Amino acid sequence: SRFPSDDPALAGASSLRLLEEVAGAVAAAGWRVGNVDVVVAAERPRLGPHVPAMQARLAEALAPAAGGDAAVSVRVSPKRTEGLGFVGRAEGIAVWAVVLLESG
Repeated sequence: SRFPSDDPALAGASSLRLLEEVAGAVAAAGWRVGNVDVVVAAERPRLGPHVPAMQARLAEALAPAAGGDAAVSVRVSPKRTEGLGFVGRAEGIAVWAVVLLESG
């Protein structure tokens, strides 16, 4: 609801900038991000070589909610569906993310 898909002002917006905005709102509300676990299901492109850069960019975007000088622990796990479903047919990508929020 924070970033509605039908808002023309968000067309072409950087998802990392949106994540930074959310991280700022989380910190302003008195929370901090403990860690992040992301699973990306895709047949193409092969994500393995890009995982370190993806983790670093996500951690950087989440820095406002890291709680001081601490860095957010981010794990990105690429997966393949071995030909099953729309992901397996390379018609799309599916992503699941879990974030641990800590108070204070």
